[in-house]
Amino acid sequence: MLRQPILLLAKSDAVKKLVSTMPVSSGIVTSHVPGETTESAVEATSRLVDDGLHVTLDFLGEDTLDLAQAEATVAAYKDLLAELAKRGLASKAEVSVKLSAVGQALPDSGEKIALENAREICRAARNAGTTVTLDMEDHTTTDSTLGILRELRKDFPETGAVLQAMLHRTEADCRTLAYEGSRVRLCKGAYHEPESVAFQERLDVDKSYVRCLKVLLAGQGYPMVASHDPRMIQIASSLASRYGRRAGTYEFQMLYGIRPEEQKRLGAAGETMRVYVPYGQEWYGYLMRRMAERPQNLTFFLRSLISKK
Repeated sequence: MLRQPILLLAKSDAVKKLVSTMPVSSGIVTSHVPGETTESAVEATSRLVDDGLHVTLDFLGEDTLDLAQAEATVAAYKDLLAELAKRGLASKAEVSVKLSAVGQALPDSGEKIALENAREICRAARNAGTTVTLDMEDHTTTDSTLGILRELRKDFPETGAVLQAMLHRTEADCRTLAYEGSRVRLCKGAYHEPESVAFQERLDVDKSYVRCLKVLLAGQGYPMVASHDPRMIQIASSLASRYGRRAGTYEFQMLYGIRPEEQKRLGAAGETMRVYVPYGQEWYGYLMRRMAERPQNLTFFLRSLISKK
């Protein structure tokens, strides 16, 4: 019941300003976002790698309608990748890129601009010794994102994809992408989507997630199981065993700040466990989606609103 109202708050500049100035809310932010700078992102990466974990980094931003901002995002990723290489972290850390942050939503030639910008980031990642995964956004961008992915994979076949189990189409997309060398992150989905394209009930999303897991783990690609749900982690482990998957032929992924002890447990057990680390000034939309996924966080949010003086 809380998911839709929280997602609507994600579009409120007034609420964003209020949240960002409040001590308790600021605590919520830092528990999910390690900082706004390249330095803070690299330091967080170093700590996680020291704990035996892998990392994927997201320079926050989306729905960019300004070409200069899209170019600034590309520059931020190149700076990050250079720092990861310099610190010897690139073998354990990759980057996640939202195409709308690098120009996909620009009028007229947005897809072309996003493709060229993503290609530049992929080239920088390869030079640094790591990879790129294209984040998936709301359903209106799915076809465009998968089309850009196909183009990128002609030169950078290591580029990862993301699919969202809440969408009706995703099981079929999994079948299309479950080929050798194809890295696919499967998540449940964090956007408010209409009933015409997405499952609305949690149980239906879970059932879709399991169906998609079966396709990916039985396929020839490299599945990336993005879930904090203990049931899904157990099911994924069981399916990996059923299909003869060895450790290192798939991985688990979780968000920074969520179930950190479980992340360490999986890593210590010999699983590849990758932590999704977002950073940058555009943290608000990301935070609201995390709260929509975990409405218990709303308690802290409302308490800080009430106590503001």
